[in-house]
Amino acid sequence: MVILYIGDNMDNLRKKLAIFLLLLIFPVNIFAYSSKVILGGQNIGINIQNNGVIVIGFYKLNGYFNKGTNEIKVGDLITKVNGIKISSIKELTQKIENNIKDNKVTLTLIRDNKEFDTELNLLKENNVYKTGLYVKDTIKGIGTISYIDPETKIYGSLGHEILESNSNKSIEVKTGYIFESSITGIDKSFDGSPGEKNAKFNASNVFGTIDKNTIYGIFGKYNSSIDQTNLIEVAKKEEIKLGKAYIYTVLKDNTVEKFEINITNINDYNKIKNISFEITDERLLNETGGIVQGMSGSPIVQNDKLCGVVTHVIIDKVKTGYGLFITTMLEEGEKST
Repeated sequence: MVILYIGDNMDNLRKKLAIFLLLLIFPVNIFAYSSKVILGGQNIGINIQNNGVIVIGFYKLNGYFNKGTNEIKVGDLITKVNGIKISSIKELTQKIENNIKDNKVTLTLIRDNKEFDTELNLLKENNVYKTGLYVKDTIKGIGTISYIDPETKIYGSLGHEILESNSNKSIEVKTGYIFESSITGIDKSFDGSPGEKNAKFNASNVFGTIDKNTIYGIFGKYNSSIDQTNLIEVAKKEEIKLGKAYIYTVLKDNTVEKFEINITNINDYNKIKNISFEITDERLLNETGGIVQGMSGSPIVQNDKLCGVVTHVIIDKVKTGYGLFITTMLEEGEKST
């Protein structure tokens, strides 16, 4: 490597070279997340408006499934009607009604990042045009806040991406927000069938935005008030050990509680399944049977440090699951908002 400085005297050159060598020896962390964050565990409602309209199924018109001249498939994203852009079901309906020619429209769709057109025949019944398509543009659900950065107000939740259930396709966020919800009951898990939290929504009490849906979770800005006293230190990957730890989650109303788990394996090579664990807390097992849907994002704490978040249940053994390193999630949060 050759480094040339033009117009410097030798003293300045030596100083700059020393700084350069120091940076080589001590790399600078390019991420700006705080070393202490606000501990999560709170239940939240989730609402995401997809950037486009997803095909989730078909119904028959005149005895056959209407899939167009260039076959439409579940998971395809409708983006245009007769060349006019749409991004919601309301726009899709309006543009179809205003652009019908000989009971036909041309739809532009995206599949596997490739765009294509298909001509779709419509059936008119009682002055209503039917397409034969079931579609969706909004996803709603529940999850758990993992952390809030007290400096940037960036939050992270879930620890995994949100997929549309019928097509198993990732949701591309157009707009989204998190809001108040409270747990009203638990459908227990048993081996082979994960249970779920049941919740009551209060969508008028918005906590923050959803700006990004990634394989490491959803991220956005937390705009509601935060408790600056509830700070916890972030654990480095190498600080996480096998053995006792705790998860923080809600089982009733809005009360965050901690429950004991046992970390059984640490995997630095898997992209998302970094922490294997089993639930050992008898009260949690009695109330939930194991990990349930809605726990995703629940913080994992060991030795009073936030080390990860709950992400997946092992379906055939619901007392066990996986977690994501919190440092991975924090880094993604910095990049995503």
